[in-house]
Amino acid sequence: MKLILTTEVSGLGAPGDVVEVKDGYGRNYLIPRGFAIRWTRGAESQVISLKKAREAREIRDLGAAKEVAEQLGALKVQLKTRAGESGRLFGSVTTGDIAEAVKAAGGPQLDRRRIEIGNAIKSVGTHRVSVRLHPEVSATLDVEVVAG
Repeated sequence: MKLILTTEVSGLGAPGDVVEVKDGYGRNYLIPRGFAIRWTRGAESQVISLKKAREAREIRDLGAAKEVAEQLGALKVQLKTRAGESGRLFGSVTTGDIAEAVKAAGGPQLDRRRIEIGNAIKSVGTHRVSVRLHPEVSATLDVEVVAG
Protein backbone atom coordinates (compact mmCIF):
# COMPACT_ATOMS: atom_id res chain seq x y z
CA MET A 1 0.00 0.00 0.00
CA LYS A 2 1.38 3.39 -0.97
CA LEU A 3 0.85 6.16 1.60
CA ILE A 4 1.87 9.77 2.22
CA LEU A 5 2.98 10.45 5.80
CA THR A 6 1.36 13.47 7.46
CA THR A 7 3.40 13.31 10.67
CA GLU A 8 6.79 11.89 11.56
CA VAL A 9 6.68 8.15 12.22
CA SER A 10 9.78 6.79 13.93
CA GLY A 11 11.54 4.25 11.75
CA LEU A 12 9.37 4.97 8.72
CA GLY A 13 9.76 8.57 7.60
CA ALA A 14 8.96 12.24 7.93
CA PRO A 15 5.92 14.28 6.86
CA GLY A 16 5.54 14.39 3.10
CA ASP A 17 7.42 11.16 2.46
CA VAL A 18 5.76 8.64 0.16
CA VAL A 19 6.21 5.17 1.70
CA GLU A 20 5.22 1.63 0.80
CA VAL A 21 3.84 -0.35 3.77
CA LYS A 22 1.89 -3.55 4.32
CA ASP A 23 -1.86 -3.18 3.82
CA GLY A 24 -2.84 -3.99 7.42
CA TYR A 25 -0.32 -1.57 8.96
CA GLY A 26 -1.55 1.25 6.77
CA ARG A 27 -5.27 0.50 6.99
CA ASN A 28 -5.43 -0.37 10.71
CA TYR A 29 -2.78 1.88 12.26
CA LEU A 30 -1.41 4.74 10.15
CA ILE A 31 -4.59 6.01 8.44
CA PRO A 32 -7.02 5.84 11.44
CA ARG A 33 -4.57 7.72 13.68
CA GLY A 34 -4.01 10.42 11.08
CA PHE A 35 -0.33 9.57 10.57
CA ALA A 36 -0.81 9.03 6.83
CA ILE A 37 -3.19 9.45 3.91
CA ARG A 38 -3.63 7.28 0.84
CA TRP A 39 -1.38 8.20 -2.06
CA THR A 40 -3.14 9.58 -5.14
CA ARG A 41 -2.00 11.75 -8.00
CA GLY A 42 -4.02 14.66 -6.60
CA ALA A 43 -2.22 14.34 -3.28
CA GLU A 44 1.08 15.41 -4.86
CA SER A 45 0.30 19.08 -4.13
CA GLN A 46 -0.34 18.13 -0.51
CA VAL A 47 3.06 16.42 -0.39
CA ILE A 48 4.73 19.61 -1.58
CA SER A 49 3.01 21.73 1.11
CA LEU A 50 3.92 19.22 3.84
CA LYS A 51 7.57 19.25 2.78
CA LYS A 52 7.65 23.06 2.80
CA ALA A 53 6.23 23.14 6.32
CA ARG A 54 8.75 20.53 7.46
CA GLU A 55 11.66 22.49 6.02
CA ALA A 56 10.53 25.60 7.87
CA ARG A 57 10.52 23.74 11.21
CA GLU A 58 13.61 21.62 10.67
CA ILE A 59 17.03 22.74 11.75
CA ARG A 60 18.64 23.92 8.56
CA ASP A 61 21.90 22.03 8.25
CA LEU A 62 24.02 19.37 9.85
CA GLY A 63 26.45 21.88 11.42
CA ALA A 64 23.67 23.72 13.24
CA ALA A 65 22.24 20.41 14.46
CA LYS A 66 25.63 19.40 15.89
CA GLU A 67 25.92 22.76 17.67
CA VAL A 68 22.47 22.30 19.23
CA ALA A 69 23.43 18.74 20.25
CA GLU A 70 26.54 20.05 22.04
CA GLN A 71 24.47 22.75 23.71
CA LEU A 72 21.94 20.15 24.91
CA GLY A 73 24.70 17.87 26.19
CA ALA A 74 26.07 20.63 28.44
CA LEU A 75 22.65 21.72 29.68
CA LYS A 76 21.43 20.89 33.19
CA VAL A 77 17.65 20.41 33.01
CA GLN A 78 15.62 20.20 36.19
CA LEU A 79 11.90 19.50 36.17
CA LYS A 80 9.77 20.02 39.26
CA THR A 81 6.59 17.97 39.55
CA ARG A 82 4.28 16.58 42.21
CA ALA A 83 5.38 13.33 43.78
CA GLY A 84 4.45 11.11 46.70
CA GLU A 85 6.63 10.33 49.70
CA SER A 86 8.14 7.27 48.03
CA GLY A 87 9.31 9.33 45.04
CA ARG A 88 6.58 8.12 42.71
CA LEU A 89 5.06 10.85 40.53
CA PHE A 90 1.38 11.72 40.32
CA GLY A 91 1.09 11.01 36.59
CA SER A 92 4.13 11.04 34.33
CA VAL A 93 6.47 13.47 32.62
CA THR A 94 5.51 14.26 29.01
CA THR A 95 7.59 15.41 26.08
CA GLY A 96 5.91 18.81 26.32
CA ASP A 97 7.07 19.12 29.94
CA ILE A 98 10.63 18.32 28.88
CA ALA A 99 10.56 20.86 26.03
CA GLU A 100 9.39 23.58 28.45
CA ALA A 101 12.06 22.62 31.02
CA VAL A 102 14.81 22.81 28.36
CA LYS A 103 13.67 26.29 27.34
CA ALA A 104 13.44 27.39 31.00
CA ALA A 105 17.01 26.12 31.59
CA GLY A 106 18.27 28.40 28.82
CA GLY A 107 18.36 25.82 26.05
CA PRO A 108 16.96 26.01 22.52
CA GLN A 109 13.29 25.79 21.63
CA LEU A 110 12.58 22.11 20.90
CA ASP A 111 9.66 20.55 19.10
CA ARG A 112 8.04 18.11 21.55
CA ARG A 113 7.49 15.61 18.73
CA ARG A 114 11.25 15.24 18.31
CA ILE A 115 11.79 14.20 21.94
CA GLU A 116 11.80 10.45 22.57
CA ILE A 117 11.33 9.02 26.06
CA GLY A 118 12.46 5.38 26.28
CA ASN A 119 10.40 4.26 29.27
CA ALA A 120 7.72 6.43 30.83
CA ILE A 121 9.15 8.77 33.48
CA LYS A 122 7.12 8.06 36.59
CA SER A 123 9.65 8.52 39.40
CA VAL A 124 11.94 11.14 40.88
CA GLY A 125 15.57 10.99 39.72
CA THR A 126 17.72 11.51 36.66
CA HIS A 127 16.41 10.15 33.37
CA ARG A 128 17.93 10.06 29.87
CA VAL A 129 15.87 11.18 26.90
CA SER A 130 16.79 11.36 23.23
CA VAL A 131 16.19 14.33 20.92
CA ARG A 132 16.19 13.87 17.12
CA LEU A 133 17.58 17.15 15.79
CA HIS A 134 18.35 16.12 12.22
CA PRO A 135 18.05 12.83 10.32
CA GLU A 136 21.76 12.24 11.02
CA VAL A 137 22.05 13.85 14.48
CA SER A 138 20.39 12.96 17.74
CA ALA A 139 21.32 14.22 21.20
CA THR A 140 20.89 12.67 24.62
CA LEU A 141 19.72 14.83 27.46
CA ASP A 142 19.72 14.17 31.20
CA VAL A 143 16.53 15.38 32.86
CA GLU A 144 16.51 15.55 36.65
CA VAL A 145 13.00 15.13 38.01
CA VAL A 146 12.53 16.53 41.52
CA ALA A 147 9.52 16.67 43.81
CA GLY A 148 8.17 20.17 43.98
